[in-house]
Amino acid sequence: MPLRLRIEGRTFRDTENREVTLRGINVAGDAKFPATPDVPSNQPEHFFEGDSVSFVGRPFTVDDAHTHFARLKKWGYNTIRYVFTWEAIEHAGPGKYDEEWCQHTVKILRLAKEYGFYVFMDPHQDVWSRFTGGSGAPMWTLYAVGLNPHGFQATQAAWVQNLYPDPADYPKMIWATNYTRMACQVMFTLFFAGRDFAPKAILDGKNIQDYLQEHFIGACRHLALRIHEAGDLENDVVIGWESVNEPNRGLCGWQDLSVIPTDQKLKKGPSPTAWQAILTASGRPCEMDIWDFGGLGPFKSGRELVDPKGQTAWLPADYDDSYYGWKRDPGWKLGECIWAQHCVWDPSTDRLLKKDYFARFPRTRKKIDYEAFTNNYFMAYYRRHREAIRSVHSDAILFCQPPVLEVPPRLKGMEDDDPNMVFAPHYYDGVTLMMKKWNRYWNVDVFGLLRGRYWSPMFAIKIGETAIRNCLRNQLSAIRKEGMDYMGDHPCVFTEIGIPYDMDDKYAYKTGDYSSQCSAMDANHFAIEGSGANGFTLWVYVITNNHEWGDLWNGEDLSVFSQDDSPLPLNPTPDADKSTKQASVSVDQMSPSYSLSQSTISQRSQTPPEIGSTPGYRAAEAYVRPSPISSVGKVTSYGFDLRNATFTFALDCQDAATEAVPTEIFLPEFHFPRDNTSVEVSSGKWTISVDDADEGLIQRLRWQHGAGQQSMTVKGVRRRQGMPLSKEEEEGYYEQCKQNGCSPM
Repeated sequence: MPLRLRIEGRTFRDTENREVTLRGINVAGDAKFPATPDVPSNQPEHFFEGDSVSFVGRPFTVDDAHTHFARLKKWGYNTIRYVFTWEAIEHAGPGKYDEEWCQHTVKILRLAKEYGFYVFMDPHQDVWSRFTGGSGAPMWTLYAVGLNPHGFQATQAAWVQNLYPDPADYPKMIWATNYTRMACQVMFTLFFAGRDFAPKAILDGKNIQDYLQEHFIGACRHLALRIHEAGDLENDVVIGWESVNEPNRGLCGWQDLSVIPTDQKLKKGPSPTAWQAILTASGRPCEMDIWDFGGLGPFKSGRELVDPKGQTAWLPADYDDSYYGWKRDPGWKLGECIWAQHCVWDPSTDRLLKKDYFARFPRTRKKIDYEAFTNNYFMAYYRRHREAIRSVHSDAILFCQPPVLEVPPRLKGMEDDDPNMVFAPHYYDGVTLMMKKWNRYWNVDVFGLLRGRYWSPMFAIKIGETAIRNCLRNQLSAIRKEGMDYMGDHPCVFTEIGIPYDMDDKYAYKTGDYSSQCSAMDANHFAIEGSGANGFTLWVYVITNNHEWGDLWNGEDLSVFSQDDSPLPLNPTPDADKSTKQASVSVDQMSPSYSLSQSTISQRSQTPPEIGSTPGYRAAEAYVRPSPISSVGKVTSYGFDLRNATFTFALDCQDAATEAVPTEIFLPEFHFPRDNTSVEVSSGKWTISVDDADEGLIQRLRWQHGAGQQSMTVKGVRRRQGMPLSKEEEEGYYEQCKQNGCSPM
């Protein structure tokens, strides 16, 4: 039986051999924290009850799944990056799997199948775990390496919003700096390279590297097994697995522990060197630099004494180490820093003995840089993960995600040049993300800077909105090309890209004016469409997002959905087939209905008026946009001009598209209402219709065309960007809905 989705070179193909463009979204950000008790990152209550949590109900309940899947389908998405965490599976302790959560996941995936989604599984983590300021690993993994999460706040081993004095004042984006703080540095170093740098760290007769990797990979394999046993999910809906979200090297390759590496671009708040982080984690006071983030990047703003007052981030020597059932080797002592036990420093004198301890491979003495880390430590992990998943799901597509914005592994022409692999990079416009502002005047070619393409950083600055949009597109194109150069001829899918919605001190929430968000979102989609990538999964869909707390995770606010915003008027009705043989058409007056759908997962949020509770469309007109679905031939270019409501599309085909196997395009009615759309094609005929295929009403353009180079231009209705419809426009939508006899969702 042919696979529903397969890879051919650097393209995806369906059962009719059409090229498939993955237009997807991450579902859902709520999966980062437990459902019972409900512990988003702004809640201190129950935080340390990590062994007894439940993620059943994440990303949403079975009862609510239809609401969310129907909404996403209506927005034109055909792909879901399914977010889950190691903690969701194995929170109770090593080897103790939450079977109820696994079965809940199977039920949600079955419902996703009804809507025709392609799903790939994302074993998600951010800065290791919730207990180190992010998401991912179970709490017991910290105890396994001898760390005490109760000591992280005093020692600044991690900045955790749940433990912050006032979670509302938790500094923006400081969570990401946890990658360069002690707890994360320890965990990632041990996870990827424990055998080399912590040979004394033996648990149950295994080095901690193998212990952690076997449990993590084993948990993923267990979920894959439950999906396999379901009998109707593999390949039909679950097409593959990602390797792990945003892997990090920890201390591997640190050339000098006493200085901050020059390639550490993200610095915010008190920013320790690795050596200072080691000292404060062991209770020693240290004076360290304070950094802030300005218009031209990070800058040093002062110094601060960090004094743990004797508290440490390590478990005490008398800790009951039998609680989780493991047996620690006598050579690995509790109550002392693991790096002290490996003679990196001397606790009796507080003297750094081996500042270059992590600089070279211990056996070969070759220098470690990030590229060496990726090709050695990351790839060793990747192979284990790949083998475990494919031992259950033999046809699984592997979405290989190397460290973010680092040089990909060298796989081209080698044994790991797997024909069933996808290059899965991430990209965020760092200036917009860190400043929480869409700057129309200038931006920076960050990727070009990282690759040394400018003699001076000043030359990387791009002036004007057109140059900024082109810069984003060129960066994504360069990332895709670099993936091909290093990894071989594989599809490229940007599995995370998105924008912050709480720009300009939440101005949009007070006014309903989302014009900045609309411009930023449009620029990101323009970049994707022009990059030559085979698809993307936008970050993120969060069902509990509100104007006060955003995504309820570390102050982030990137969700395309919010309980405090209105849905884009977009609810097509079937039986509206319109066609033409050549060029002009048209389709029905305005959008036929006004959707009043709201998430049923919880009541509408009670956002305080001072925060802003003026609803808008949340820039939906920028992300609900036309896109190829299945194309006969090879897509050579496509793009949507939002300002002029014009979609252009070109492809090159060896065979003609027929009525039975046409080229299909998603055409949202908000931009292309059925009586106000014109189409020009290079050959053939086409139809525009609304159907409920796969349980979701969407408007499609089906095109029968000849072989050779073909092109199409579709023009719709120009609308104001970033603002709600006027009362007259809105009433027109709703009146049309009533006339057509449809019911608001």
